[in-house]
Order: sequence, then C-alpha cells, then structure tokens
Amino acid sequence: MPVSIVLVLIVIVLLASIRIANQYERGVVFNLGRYSRTAGPGLYLLWPIIEWQRKVDLRTITASVEQQEAITKDNVPIKVNTVIWYRILDPVHAVIEVKDIANAVIQVSLTTLRTLLGQHTLDEILKAQDTIADLMQRSIDRVTEPWGVKVERVQMKNVEIPETMQRAMAQEAEALREKRARIIKAEAELEAAEQLRQAAERIMQNPAALELRRMQMITEVGAEQNTMTIVMMPSEFVEMARGIGAMAKKPHPDG
Repeated sequence: MPVSIVLVLIVIVLLASIRIANQYERGVVFNLGRYSRTAGPGLYLLWPIIEWQRKVDLRTITASVEQQEAITKDNVPIKVNTVIWYRILDPVHAVIEVKDIANAVIQVSLTTLRTLLGQHTLDEILKAQDTIADLMQRSIDRVTEPWGVKVERVQMKNVEIPETMQRAMAQEAEALREKRARIIKAEAELEAAEQLRQAAERIMQNPAALELRRMQMITEVGAEQNTMTIVMMPSEFVEMARGIGAMAKKPHPDG
C-alpha cells in the first residue's frame, strides 16, 4: 500500500476523531462498552468504532413538574404546580447510574410532592410554602445524590383549592376582619372613656377650668355660623338663682 494512501487514511481517521465540548459540557467516553474517561471542555479525540460518548450538560436545568393532585392531612383535595432547579455535578454517575436523568428527577419530584402534601394541613401549605418547598428540595436531593445530581431549589408555583373551600375561607377571613374591627372600636371607646374620666377629675379639682371650657364651647358654636345662640351662665350664678327661688317659695312668718 502506497505511503500516500496510508497518510490519507490516518488524516481521515484523525479528522473523524476530533470532538469539541463547550465549557458547560462534558463527554463521558466509553471504550468497547467500558467507561474510559471524561473529556472536555475543549478539543479532544474520540477513536472511531472502539469509542463512543454521551455528552452531559452541566448547566442548571429548570423543570416544571406537571400539576399534581393530592389530599392534605385534613382531607382537602388540592392541585399544586411545582418548579425545580437542578444540575449535574458528576457526569459519570448521571450517565451510568440512571438511563434518563431528566425524567428520573421529575418522577422523584412527583412522588415526594404527594408525600409531603399528605403530611400537612391546608393552612400549613398555604402559609408555609417556602418551608414545604425546602423540605421537598432536601428529600429529592437525597434520592438524586447517587446519580450525581444536585437539586438546588424547589418552588411551589400555584396551589388550587376547591371553590367551596375558597368561599369558606373568604367567609372566615371576613369574620376575622369584622372581629378585629369591633375589638379596635371597643378599645378606642375604652380609651376615650378613660380620657374623659381623667378630664372630669381635673375639672373637679379646678372649677375655673369648667368655666373656661364653657366659654370655649360658646366660641365653637359661634364659629360654625349657627342661627341659634346659646348663653351659658357660670355655675355660681345658677346656684345663686336656685337659692333665691327657694327663699321666695318659703311662706312669710307674718302671713
């Protein structure tokens, strides 16, 4: 065989062996069915026929978990949508330990979500979504860790409850708002009564303050442009008039 033909074949094989992996990719290379090496990023060779590879993306992947229906601890049927963020830390385990890593993570998320929803009441799910999401993240991460996958975050995107339960919750919220309003009104009336009591005590201690208050009331009435004028007499005059009236009503000794 001419040397030129051999050189051409070598060049063809080399060109066919060239592979390139991006910065966020790794190539898991198998040699005759056995794991050989992890290649990339950049340029590397993959020998034809005896070697093949599976490329793995190491970037964070966002996956929407299909709406899941479950029964809460207090027997309320709800539907929940969830989003998870995960990434592959070990490409070798992600290829060798599980066939379809994306589907495996989704299925684990579904079963974990059903389990956690059944362990909490509706109020807990609505009020502590972040806490439940953290529990879910840790539970999924424990399962996916042998696969070389790290679950970074889980978020409950939407929680749907039956319409009858929505109406009941709305009525409960309205009753609580009315209760708070009545309590606030009662507290305000109690505070006003206490202020009036203190004012009355101070006026009793200083009768001149009562006269000043009467004069202030006359000024306020006049400032409102009323057609009626109220004249308030000092309390001493009123007591004096009562005394004179009482004396006038007494029978004369001579009569």
